[in-house]
Amino acid sequence: MNVAYNKPYVGDVLLVQLASEAIVKTVVEMKGDVALLKEASTGEIKAFNLFNASKYMTLTAQGIIEVTPEFVDALEKALAANDAVVNLDVDFSPKFVVGYVETKEKHPNADKLNICTVNVGEETLQIVCGAPNVDAGQKVVVAKIGAVMPSGMLIKEGNLRGVDSFGMICSARELEIPNAPSEKGIMVLAEDAKIGEAFEA
Repeated sequence: MNVAYNKPYVGDVLLVQLASEAIVKTVVEMKGDVALLKEASTGEIKAFNLFNASKYMTLTAQGIIEVTPEFVDALEKALAANDAVVNLDVDFSPKFVVGYVETKEKHPNADKLNICTVNVGEETLQIVCGAPNVDAGQKVVVAKIGAVMPSGMLIKEGNLRGVDSFGMICSARELEIPNAPSEKGIMVLAEDAKIGEAFEA
């Protein structure tokens, strides 16, 4: 679930995206202050907009909103108040974790890109990485799908020059760590960093 709010430009409207794929043909169903955006062919709710959002919750951030258990609780109460039935299946697992680069191969269609397999604990991800210092055997910081970078960029499944990528190996600058080195390159963690654990800057 991805949530955005930008009152100066959009108004007091919370934009909630439930599915990663785009809606082919949209049907809108209004339930009070809630606009349910459904896929016409299936009736599946792919997104919804909550109008007059500040009436239901306190919103101070602009742009991508961090989805916390407290936020989801407030959102569920807002939906219930408008008799809108929406299944909010939210993953609260850490989105920035310690990963271990198991393999690195040159990208077949791009000189400066590498295809890495990265063990993040419960799964191994294929990640396309352009950092010049990435190598097998490193422990690194991985931003998983659904992570929101300090810049506000949302990490999504991607495809770089024909190769699927499921996350991002991060640099200190991308994580906005104080005194981060200016040269390009990912942040390599100490050997004792535990694979799969949440990374705290």
